[in-house]
Amino acid sequence: MKKILILGALLISGFTFAQTAKPFLEQEGDLVKATYFYENGKVQQQGYFKDGKITGQWVAYDENGNKKSIGEYTNGEKTGKWFFWNNKSLSEVDYADSRVASVKSWKQEAIVNK
Repeated sequence: MKKILILGALLISGFTFAQTAKPFLEQEGDLVKATYFYENGKVQQQGYFKDGKITGQWVAYDENGNKKSIGEYTNGEKTGKWFFWNNKSLSEVDYADSRVASVKSWKQEAIVNK
């Protein structure tokens, strides 16, 4: 069930990525750094391309500048550990061959002072 929820979230974030405005591109050696912005001017996503494929670390933020996700691409495929923040929870998704291999989730518990 967790994998289905995470896959749904990834699909939604993929659609969001596809609907963003054109990125600001900067050449950094053999990489191209792409930065996507919200209408309010804050960074939406930032990462790299190499030879036309997504590569390296990608970070996504919400409209207030809070980190939403961070992960790695290798030759256009998701690899390793990805982290997704959503309200008061954190999900760790491990990728193997660009597929979800495992999912772990943590929730922030409220601390009550008496």
